[in-house]
Amino acid sequence: MATSNLVDIKSLSPLFQDLYAKAKDFVENDCIPAEKVYEAQMGQGKDRWKVVPPIMEELKAKARSLGLWNLFLGREYKELSPGLTNLEYALIAELTGRSYKIAPEAMNCSSPDTGNMEVFAKYGTPAQKAKWLVPLMDGKIRSAFAMTEPAIASSDATNIETNIRREGNEYVINGRKWWITGAGDPRCAVFLVMGKSDPKNTNRHRQQSLVIVPADTPGITVVRPMQVFGYDDAPSGHCEIVFDNVRVPVENIVLGEGRGFEVIQGRLGPGRIHHCMRCIGMGERALEIMIARVTDPSRRTFGKSLAEHGTIVQDIATSRIEIDQVRYLVLGAAKKIDDHPRGPKGAMKEISMAKIAAPSMLQRVLDRAMQAHGAGGLSQDFVLAKFFSRARTLRYADGPDEVHKNQLGKIELRRAADITNRINAQNAKKEKLINSKL
Repeated sequence: MATSNLVDIKSLSPLFQDLYAKAKDFVENDCIPAEKVYEAQMGQGKDRWKVVPPIMEELKAKARSLGLWNLFLGREYKELSPGLTNLEYALIAELTGRSYKIAPEAMNCSSPDTGNMEVFAKYGTPAQKAKWLVPLMDGKIRSAFAMTEPAIASSDATNIETNIRREGNEYVINGRKWWITGAGDPRCAVFLVMGKSDPKNTNRHRQQSLVIVPADTPGITVVRPMQVFGYDDAPSGHCEIVFDNVRVPVENIVLGEGRGFEVIQGRLGPGRIHHCMRCIGMGERALEIMIARVTDPSRRTFGKSLAEHGTIVQDIATSRIEIDQVRYLVLGAAKKIDDHPRGPKGAMKEISMAKIAAPSMLQRVLDRAMQAHGAGGLSQDFVLAKFFSRARTLRYADGPDEVHKNQLGKIELRRAADITNRINAQNAKKEKLINSKL
């Protein structure tokens, strides 16, 4: 398992070093071996959405006993945080990516719960925290974040059309959502629902509100689970949901009316880095699986082992380069979040670069590993196909590539005036020097 040369792990906090060593052992010797058991314990048919494999609760209990619990919460949350920096947690998130279906949940560090817990921790009232944050942090319930909609371009969150209307002491919610991760989970107890409460507001970023909706509220219908390349991701799933005259008390508003966009912008900064580091963990495992495959003595073509073919050697080298390039990029972004006075807002450029680069890198690494496995790379016999579906999904999640590229390009263009002035000054000096010498 490769480690980063960008960061001297021994120079980081003793707390991190202890947790990193435990997490490394837990992922390799508990989570990865448990993957087949998890699949075997899944329910069949409709029961896939009713049965949580018992092995998960066993793993959660062990993780908690080791202190590998809620590690994602940054130091700014004081008494809630285990005390890791974003850089330190990023290195642990890489480890969990090696078993992305098992390890993050086992350590209570899986999305969408992580983002939702940050919402409650950062913006929740004391009553909201007591009712929802405490059981989420305790791992007793799960949650979902309901924003994306099928009828509009959800890459621009200001397009959201779900209606949130106040009637007396209640909000009434009507709308259709889809790709709502975790909505199919029998443990899902609460939705954070994004909608428009003031569609006529001239400030389009003040039209939206975010409301807390208990999952058992009348009027909620889970229409169907969505599939990614045939994978339904049961028992959590990514579901289509209808909210039909769903009523919740006014105290279920998060931060206040018209502040939904503000909340969602504050929800995702460090979370994007977590996704990126898990991509690196998946990439490392994929490369290891590829190396094991091509060096298997029984795998020979045209009189050579697979590892003796030049194209295979080049593919391995290219994957090594790409994984390390992205690791440096992501760790740099995590460090910028830690060091900048404005936190994630001060590292928007670095976060966007990481978010663009990591899933695409993972796709390429997985594609090479799958190719080295022949048709087996597409099958259920190896983890590669599932990883690939995950990689492709992440190019949409938390903002599609195009949105982050657009933001990154605009940040770069802000330098235009300074660049132009510098070039003009250089050209003037060149002209003056030429005239003085000729």
